[in-house]
Amino acid sequence: MVTKGNPGDNRNNRSSISIFIIVGLCGFFYILGLWQRSGFGKGDSIAVEITKHTDCSVLSDLNYETHHDDDGIDGSDAQIKEFKPCDDHYIDYTPCHDQARAMTFPRENMAYRERHCFPDEEKLHCLIPAPKGYATPFPWPMSRDYVPYANAPYKSLTVEKAVQNWIQYEGNVFRFPGGGTQFPNGADAYIDELASVIPLDNGMIRTALDTGCGVASFGAYLFKKNVITMSIAPRDSHEAQVQFALERGVPAIIGVLGTIMLPFPSGAFDMAHCSRCLIQWGSNDGMYMKEVDRVLRPGGYWILAGPPINWKTNFRAWQRPDYELEEEQRQIENNAKLLCWEKKYEKGEIAIWRKKLQSGDCVEQDTQPTMCETTNSDDVWYKKMENCATLTKSTGSWKPFQERLNDVPSRITSGSVPGVSAEAFEEDNRLWKKHVNAYKRINKIISSGRYRNIMDMNAGLGSFAAALESPKLWVMNVVPTIAEKANLGVIFERGLIGIYHDWCEAFSTYPRTYDLIHANGVFSLYKNVCNAEDILLEMDRILRPEGAVIFRDQADVLMKVKRIVKGMRWNTKMVDHEDGPLVSEKVLFAVKKYWVAGDNTTSSE
Repeated sequence: MVTKGNPGDNRNNRSSISIFIIVGLCGFFYILGLWQRSGFGKGDSIAVEITKHTDCSVLSDLNYETHHDDDGIDGSDAQIKEFKPCDDHYIDYTPCHDQARAMTFPRENMAYRERHCFPDEEKLHCLIPAPKGYATPFPWPMSRDYVPYANAPYKSLTVEKAVQNWIQYEGNVFRFPGGGTQFPNGADAYIDELASVIPLDNGMIRTALDTGCGVASFGAYLFKKNVITMSIAPRDSHEAQVQFALERGVPAIIGVLGTIMLPFPSGAFDMAHCSRCLIQWGSNDGMYMKEVDRVLRPGGYWILAGPPINWKTNFRAWQRPDYELEEEQRQIENNAKLLCWEKKYEKGEIAIWRKKLQSGDCVEQDTQPTMCETTNSDDVWYKKMENCATLTKSTGSWKPFQERLNDVPSRITSGSVPGVSAEAFEEDNRLWKKHVNAYKRINKIISSGRYRNIMDMNAGLGSFAAALESPKLWVMNVVPTIAEKANLGVIFERGLIGIYHDWCEAFSTYPRTYDLIHANGVFSLYKNVCNAEDILLEMDRILRPEGAVIFRDQADVLMKVKRIVKGMRWNTKMVDHEDGPLVSEKVLFAVKKYWVAGDNTTSSE
């Protein structure tokens, strides 16, 4: 903001005082707006009016414009399509995990809990509203423990898990005490017990998979150890588990071990975990254990806590027949031995196995698992889970996290990623540090902690996430299934997390679960593949109110994107490439306006 001073010797002083006053007012009104939106104020209308008359948005920080920033370049405002709000009952709409649609699919092996997306003709072409009173989440680490009730107004878990210390309802917020069914003394005590066996304190364990995660307290507290956890849980009778996890600022997706492979590359995770996750590990000849073995890197750990471990002591408390639990544990032990996992620990209800450092380390065993015939163990999108073991290639010697982040991954040095050399990797790293520095000059709050949950829709080698790396945030690195190179294994080897996905379909998450979305070349990639409007509506669905988007693409592509999002209640500003206006690639910054169900006004015009 600029204020005009009067001529004279006091011009600079008066200007400085004016700027100070305006900045102070902006801060005051911003906090007031958040206060009212949280449900503690008298309503949203005051916040709306204040924001209309104060230019305190993210976009006010943009300090240069492109020469191509002209709404009329290929059409007039009359051509802009305005998207209407969806009905209020779509507040938590998850297009590929719809409850009613799920019930039409087979129950066997949890098939009905997997992805089942609506066909194109049934897709919604409207904007998913936020619930009344929606509030900006608390900053991390406060968000780990508190979530505004209005953001996910579901109390069923507070009743069903009342004695297990999962979640409590207190006034206008949910509180997460850090407990769980399997760790009544808190996640910290539980993790400390695991750390007596698994090296969680030296950076060697960085990526974890938590199956059947509940509200993801395990992953939330592992951040203290600098371990980043991909938490998965189905959309089931426990409402909003994954939604709560993401509201807390913990990585999570809606997912289940069912009939299709997990959307991760082989050898991805350093550790996998199940705490009373209700997965039938011994069934189907250990098929689910073989899938865990596929995504676990050589030398990785698998933790199973709860039934059937220590069944002799607990079968009465679990209200299950002892012979049934005994058989279940026998199957698990046999499958672990078949996969050549070494049992490292069993105490109480916790058992820990470690996968061999080399897949061929147990060839001397009399019994060998059936090996999968596929030559590409990373080709997993909608692929049926097979009852076979995957030959997981060693990714070289283990390195601590910070070293892993920028070192050339062994997948590249070994030639496992065709067309990507060590030099290309290092150049990609340098390029994205440059891009991210330019982003921060435009959107000055990227590193402030305001954006906790970040998504990179076309992650490449993960260098955008590496350049942003901070305890204040995490990045979901998405590798599109149509990308030329399947680089997700490289991303995991760097100590980052991610997922395969096809952007012609909805993402496996609830609405309003990401604070910042980065879309590099996404619309050029999907040109003539699927409708750009559908992709943008999905971005709007998963983006929080007042969340931001950064598009990087060719100028003509971004002009079309800008025209569509103008009808979606987004503010935009397009800027030149950091190397100057002659570069055809441009950057479009956008901020989603604040509005809620039943309210046709927005917080800015």
